[in-house]
Amino acid sequence: MDISQTITNSSRLQVSEFILMGFPGIHEWQHWLSLPLALIYLLALGANLLIVITIHHELNLHQPIYQFLSILAVVDIGLATTIMPKILAISWFDAKAISLPECFAQIYAINSFMAMESGIFLCMAVDRYIAICYPLQYSSTVNEAFVIKVTLSMVLRNCLLTMPLPVLAAQRHYCSKNEIDHCLCSNLGVTSLACDDISINRFYHLSLAWVMVGSDMGLVFASYGLIIRSVLRLNSAEATSKALNTCSSHLILILFFYTAIIVVSVTHLAGRKVPFIPVVLNVLHSVIPPALNPMVYALRTQELRVGFRRVLGLGDNVVRK
Repeated sequence: MDISQTITNSSRLQVSEFILMGFPGIHEWQHWLSLPLALIYLLALGANLLIVITIHHELNLHQPIYQFLSILAVVDIGLATTIMPKILAISWFDAKAISLPECFAQIYAINSFMAMESGIFLCMAVDRYIAICYPLQYSSTVNEAFVIKVTLSMVLRNCLLTMPLPVLAAQRHYCSKNEIDHCLCSNLGVTSLACDDISINRFYHLSLAWVMVGSDMGLVFASYGLIIRSVLRLNSAEATSKALNTCSSHLILILFFYTAIIVVSVTHLAGRKVPFIPVVLNVLHSVIPPALNPMVYALRTQELRVGFRRVLGLGDNVVRK
């Protein structure tokens, strides 16, 4: 009798949905914060769509580095769209409820897109490494088949390795507490509500971060270390400047991306004392890079600026530097 009653009570305690409370500590005026976030989101969508259309339209941009940039733009659109509509719905329409399957799907999408962005940065670093360190072998090594193979390998890696995150989260038992003091379903934020042991969830989350993002970051900086060493050996100052200029935009975005990850990770440790800061940084890290990436490349790449003007119908008579 006692056992059956316990099972019945346990099943009743299993929640059917989560409540995303929004930004902790500023629930009363978080709708004002949603306005700049909406503008950044629209900027990210428009700029990345323009990148994709321009690279597809301009034949002279059908090069591996621009193809990787196009893939990065698609990933950025997916990452921003995964979180921003729900954040705006919470702020504007008080639509805080989210079903368990939807929440677990968001966990999977966020981690997959973040890992994919890190993987594409690695692919672009390898592209620049071969182009600068082995220029004679570049055209035969880095071609369309190379782009397809490495992109598919990154997609498979990310899809397979991030799948256990929502699966493990779905296996936990969530009892009476279902309020998430966040505006999105983060893996640790959701599993912290579970009534049972989440050690395996924390272990896999940490392991995944080290295996994917950590290894990508190490390989990216190793590639650029070899690039800088190779460039410094050039006898011509003009050749050195030209070589560094070809990867400067990429290096700027890489430094911003991985620095932001480190900052978000460090501030997460202080989240219990000041929960507002890591939540805002987590959101900004998911929406700022998608808006920033196209602008950095547009400002520093003449070919893209010319392509933008042609696609937008602003004239073909652009003076090339």
